[in-house]
Amino acid sequence: MSVAGLIQLYGYPALALGTFLEGETVLFIAGVAASHGQLALSDVIAVATLASLAGDQLYFYLGRWYGDRLLCRFPSLRPRTERVLAYLEHHHVSLILSVRFLYGLRIAGPLALGMSSVPGVRYLCLNALGALVWASLVASLGYGLGHTLGHLFGLLRHDERLLLAMLLIAALLWGWLRRGLRRIGEGGAD
Repeated sequence: MSVAGLIQLYGYPALALGTFLEGETVLFIAGVAASHGQLALSDVIAVATLASLAGDQLYFYLGRWYGDRLLCRFPSLRPRTERVLAYLEHHHVSLILSVRFLYGLRIAGPLALGMSSVPGVRYLCLNALGALVWASLVASLGYGLGHTLGHLFGLLRHDERLLLAMLLIAALLWGWLRRGLRRIGEGGAD
């Protein structure tokens, strides 16, 4: 089942689970659903903020209590975690506020922050602010584009929709392939 189908069928619980685990796609689609009246935008933002906050707090405390063991168990997280720890030396406030916007650091970021000397209360306060800003921006973007895309698709004929879908798939495949080639060029590191 697709993410959109899960949001349509399960609504807020699917949104909560999706944003707890990672979430941009789930939140964006929930914003689109809100634009069509299936969910309330304010509730989407509230649920996403709380679930994202809870997920990041979990990763933070996993890093605090089990950081070294987790990095041994999941070695692919080590390079990203080490980059985050190096950056933390002087920029922990900006990192806490922005980590959920940085591709590839959604889990490694809070883990690394938990492994650092950042106090738990400071992390909680800044993480709550970051979660609220993130949820508001992504949900609102989905909401706004949901209206626009709905209107646009209403104006297109069937063959134009098919062409647009094929172009979108081609663009996604190109991006996926390009990312894979870049990873190969970097020796498989991500």
